Amino acid sequence: MKCPNCGKPVEWKDNPFRPFCSERCKLIDFGAWANEEYTVPSDEPPPALDETGNIQPNERTPHSSDS
Repeated sequence: MKCPNCGKPVEWKDNPFRPFCSERCKLIDFGAWANEEYTVPSDEPPPALDETGNIQPNERTPHSSDS
């Protein structure tokens, strides 16, 4: 298997960073997610925002439950 970040071969057994080859590659990938460079597609529209950029009250957020 190749590292999804750098493409180097990955040792799977006893590798605490798998599927990455190193902690560095794992952190680079984590940083990309944190910076919203990667996204997961969704059919839900984004939450409505008020003029200050905050989610409007009484709007359902992606993490709210039906209960």
